[in-house]
Amino acid sequence: MLGAIIGDIVGSRFEFDNHRRKEFDFFTAESFVTDDSIMTLAVAKALKETELKAAKLGLTSFDEEYLVLLRKNTIHYMQTVGRKYPDCGYGLRFNGWIFSDDPKPYDSFGNGAAMRISPVGFFARSEKDVITLSDVITAVSHNHPEGIKGARATALAVYMARKKTPMEQIKRRIERDYYLLDFTIDELRPTYRFNETSQETVPQALQCFFESTSFEDAIRIAVSLGGDTDTIAAIVGGIAEAYYGIPEEMKERALGYLDDELLEIYHSI
Repeated sequence: MLGAIIGDIVGSRFEFDNHRRKEFDFFTAESFVTDDSIMTLAVAKALKETELKAAKLGLTSFDEEYLVLLRKNTIHYMQTVGRKYPDCGYGLRFNGWIFSDDPKPYDSFGNGAAMRISPVGFFARSEKDVITLSDVITAVSHNHPEGIKGARATALAVYMARKKTPMEQIKRRIERDYYLLDFTIDELRPTYRFNETSQETVPQALQCFFESTSFEDAIRIAVSLGGDTDTIAAIVGGIAEAYYGIPEEMKERALGYLDDELLEIYHSI
């Protein structure tokens, strides 16, 4: 989860001023937390609180009662946490969802489905869990098939990386079940532009990870691609954390960008 937050922070200052090279200062005074980090923390909180409540109720599997509770908690924490940060960068329709008294899914295929889903890959106990949990969390807002697909692919990559699956095996699985990655980042970089859809963000983010050699390298590749840099780097960061881990010094620097409210959520998970 912290990997996604780091990717968001590092990519934040380049979202509307793309930097198409890997050479740049990683953390700066201009870097900041956006909706990507806030929603990732909200999803992680929903998963944690659902598990605690389920244990009290004696629920031992992801049955219908558990999933109803997860859906309720996902909406609750995304709204209650999200409303405290009204200017963090929500898209227009998602902003309406955050502040709605009766939030409904709105057939979105935006990349927000994937940027917030990395906690599922760390929380799930099986690949079946990944799909089940990802779908419930995603469908509260982004219930278009492409939104569901982007979140599934991202969460599965995180899960497989956490299980120390070789990178080439993860890539083969993604290409078999989700996206054909028949391009390199160098080929894509000159023409890639800002895009908020899952189908034009998740494959590109996955390829950034597959070309990386370390956690930091993965984030640098993601930023160098351009486009919606905070979201691409957040997606990449969640996978790269699971695969490589994060240097301790980098963790400490990143946590310094979270305010007390977000830090409390982070430390409670």
